Amino acid sequence: MVSVKNANSSAAPAVWERFAHQFPVRANRIYLNHAAVSPLCKPAADAMKHLADDCLHFGSLHYDEWLAAYEGLRVAAARLIGANRNEIASVKNTSEGIATVAIGLNWKPGDRMVAFREEFPANYYPWKRLEEKGVAVTWLSVGDSLERIEEATRGARLLSISFVQFLSGYRAPIREIGEICHRNQCIYMVDAIQGMGAFPIDVRACHIDTLAADGHKWMMGPEGCGILYISEALQDQVDPVEFGWTNVAGYNDYASRDMALRPDAGRYECGTLNTIGIYGLKAAIEFLLEVEVGVIAPVVQNLGDRIAEGVQAKGYELFIPRTAETGAGIVSFRKAGVDAMELVVRLKKAGISVAPRAGWVRTSPHFYISPADIERFLEELP
Repeated sequence: MVSVKNANSSAAPAVWERFAHQFPVRANRIYLNHAAVSPLCKPAADAMKHLADDCLHFGSLHYDEWLAAYEGLRVAAARLIGANRNEIASVKNTSEGIATVAIGLNWKPGDRMVAFREEFPANYYPWKRLEEKGVAVTWLSVGDSLERIEEATRGARLLSISFVQFLSGYRAPIREIGEICHRNQCIYMVDAIQGMGAFPIDVRACHIDTLAADGHKWMMGPEGCGILYISEALQDQVDPVEFGWTNVAGYNDYASRDMALRPDAGRYECGTLNTIGIYGLKAAIEFLLEVEVGVIAPVVQNLGDRIAEGVQAKGYELFIPRTAETGAGIVSFRKAGVDAMELVVRLKKAGISVAPRAGWVRTSPHFYISPADIERFLEELP
């Protein structure tokens, strides 16, 4: 018979315990603000420090390592979302990725697309501007039924939606929406920044044609460096928005004036890349692949559930109810008589990072946060 003591001692450590050493921020704060800007994971910080130090002492002597990092990011990002490295471009941010598609498609008056009212401005403004060009936009709510989305998508050229909504934390049924778009021959775009790194996403299984995400939120990489996925089938329909020396196939031949595009998503990279950012994002994604997003997702979901239950027990209302299917890492809440901004400041003084958003307090814990951290946060709430 195994004693309780021995059984407990042999139990595997929780995921957050196994990787806590990769997040020095834990020594300084309870960080519940990954939907804004995440702390760097240690592998990302170490990779960028390495490049900075190397440049300090050797300049561009090791340029071949820079090229290897560019390729490494494409390979790692493709693995993370089930794509091919030929379908990955390095971009500055999610906005640039979305704008590349929104502007790069050859829209004609009378074309129609489907967008959603609750989106973050990066996935809203580009489509509003299309209306000025005679493109009709069918504006839906993320809470609309799949039947309503199916109806709106018939005859539409493109549909764009966030994987996870930035304020409510609603996780869209991206596979089901992808099946609708595929059935109706509608280009399917996903703004993945609030879910990529926390929840699995497979562009093939979900019929996603194009996807954009910056690295500084749930991927725990640096700001100003993200990825744009465009399927090989779609690339010839999306012209590069910005055109520079590296969009072309022969960019290594500076004397060439041949403007034939690169045969892959590299055609959307118009010049010198954010090398130090790519070092960091590559390392962050490789770290996520090591931990496995399939392992991370239920942990993030559980932490969000703990927050939702805890704040409701203290009299706060949730922005939206949480379910196993639609919950994500974001939980927003408020209470009459409690000013959101003042509460955020109070929590900041207590060593807890959250964000004020439109009168709500938004929390967003990642997998390395412990249940005890959540309890401490809840104790601080009035």
